[in-house]
Amino acid sequence: MPDIPWSTPTRPAPGDEVYVMASRFETASLTGALRFFLKSPGIVLQMRKAPGAHGVALRARVLRRTFLTLSAWEDRAALYRFAGSEPHRSSARSAAAYTKEAGFVFWTVPASELPISWAEAERRLAEQARKQEQKEKEREKEKES
Repeated sequence: MPDIPWSTPTRPAPGDEVYVMASRFETASLTGALRFFLKSPGIVLQMRKAPGAHGVALRARVLRRTFLTLSAWEDRAALYRFAGSEPHRSSARSAAAYTKEAGFVFWTVPASELPISWAEAERRLAEQARKQEQKEKEREKEKES
């Protein structure tokens, strides 16, 4: 499946810091992946119109049931306003029923570093997953003690 490449709805001022989010979703089934994929263009369009959005991209691997998102925002509040607005809010709630795993990572960068590369987003997501896995192992050890 083709990616939806990085687009810049509004350009930040050159000296600004931007709030970046990368996410990874894996669906439990191919049907779930198709549902996710079919809703994606509408959500990307919503992001492109969202106040405070400075960048958005999607990497869809439908047959692998995996989706990556990458976005840049004026600040955390702009991202949260978008996430709580329709149609994203309803789509996210319905996607929970067919999502096997989800991971999110957030960081800030100077506006001059946009667009963020997929390699950087995937590196950060993998690092976050490793940290989460380590925490889960530590909790399991504590339970066994």
